[in-house]
Amino acid sequence: QGGNTQGAGEFGSGDVKYHLGASSDREFDGNEVHLSMNANPSHLEAVDPVVLGKSRSKQEMLHRESGTLDRSTVLPLLLHGDAAFAGQGVVSECFALSGLSGYRTGGTIHFIVNNQIGFTTSPIYSRSSPYPSDVALMVQAPIFHVNGDDPEAVTYAAKIATEYRQKFGKDVVIDMFCYR
Repeated sequence: QGGNTQGAGEFGSGDVKYHLGASSDREFDGNEVHLSMNANPSHLEAVDPVVLGKSRSKQEMLHRESGTLDRSTVLPLLLHGDAAFAGQGVVSECFALSGLSGYRTGGTIHFIVNNQIGFTTSPIYSRSSPYPSDVALMVQAPIFHVNGDDPEAVTYAAKIATEYRQKFGKDVVIDMFCYR
């Protein structure tokens, strides 16, 4: 039971709205797009494989309806915190499975909101590499480091990441440096 992104109805639980999930149909440049955000009751990355499984399931349903497998029609997007991306093993597990035929989704866009102090811990005490996004190097995913203070640069990085995912069907990462 999620919320409504159009503002109709109350969420009612007192929790932050995105913890409940949401679903909405929107129009962008004349294209009807269905947006769905899974419920995620915490900052943990446990929702990641759920999102990937849901995306894969939707792709399979469309394949059965049309007879054509086109993974570009359903795009999984995962939002991560910097410390969670680098520190929670489920992220690595999702990357490790991403190339296997039974788990492929045609690529996921991983968007890291990197405030550089995840859970108030300095990076030197939380990981061995300079960037939280280095986890994605295990599958040679392209990583775009972008300044969150420059919204046009963030938009451009997202556009390139989306085009890469759609063309090559592989995971891609946007590491947005910003403040809390």
